[in-house]
Amino acid sequence: MSKPDDLVSSLYDAMLLDLDGTVYHGARSIPGVAETVRKLRERGNRVRFVTNNASKAPGEVAGNLRGMAIDAEAAEVSTSAQAGARLLAERLSAGTPVLVVGAPALVAEVEAAGLRAVREAGDGVAAVVQGHWTETGWRHLAEASVAIRAGALWVACNVDATLPTERGQLPGNGSMVMALRTATGAEPEVAGKPAAPLLRTAAASAGAARALVVGDRLDTDIAGAVAAGLDSLAVLTGVATPAGLLAAGPAERPRYLAADLTALIEPASALAVGPREGWRVTVDGGRLVAASTGSTDALDLLRALCGLAWESGHTEVGAADDRAALALAELGLASGAAAIG
Repeated sequence: MSKPDDLVSSLYDAMLLDLDGTVYHGARSIPGVAETVRKLRERGNRVRFVTNNASKAPGEVAGNLRGMAIDAEAAEVSTSAQAGARLLAERLSAGTPVLVVGAPALVAEVEAAGLRAVREAGDGVAAVVQGHWTETGWRHLAEASVAIRAGALWVACNVDATLPTERGQLPGNGSMVMALRTATGAEPEVAGKPAAPLLRTAAASAGAARALVVGDRLDTDIAGAVAAGLDSLAVLTGVATPAGLLAAGPAERPRYLAADLTALIEPASALAVGPREGWRVTVDGGRLVAASTGSTDALDLLRALCGLAWESGHTEVGAADDRAALALAELGLASGAAAIG
């Protein structure tokens, strides 16, 4: 039986939660999230809802979460717009004009940081900040191009190429950033995940001594945690897949792995990537061979497989017995695989 001090909620004082794919899918909360967030608060954990989306104000995000029965206050929401504005405020003196390519929420964050938001290039514009906005058009990009070519500091709130919606993946801020890269030959500084500023801002706002990042994307959430020097938990309710986890490079590897966010009230030792009781994984002929020594838990097998895959560089898998074959099929790694050896 696990000791109380082994619980995830005991090892970390703040939980930095990604939203889409981790807390909700579109307009629907992922089952168990609301209750888990409530239990975390009861245990004294601080919670931050962290989003790369710069188009919505923290109050609007919090309101959406409350509409899903998830307790949230505006002060608990950390956006890439906040991180971008903070990055600018660290570089520029108060009152400096900043050209904003983005939504009114981004304008508000720039002004809250003590800078002057403008929409046109001109004398005195020292920086351009760019965030997702459905109204962004050629005129906005043209003004930004003029300012960047004149030497303005360029900050992108995030570089996500796509944005998940009910209609599927649509162009995200990264697609608009690419247009300016092409037009100017310049590279922006990035505030959102996978860069470190957003997660560091979120952790600081929670006064965290030790924060845990929870997310469903290896290339943004987990990579952002690695860049910020924070531990992370990858969940399988969104983009991450077992195959993707096996192939993850050092910059995209989580410390923990779970089916969903409800694992935050479980023992951390049960979630850690690495050797697992009940499974034996070895390298044979350039592939990972799994054998059950009593377990049928597919997620535990995945934790063991990832540990050896990351150590050895091998990602092809095989099963040494029927239990392992069934677990691999459940993970989508070797569907219907027959036992070997």
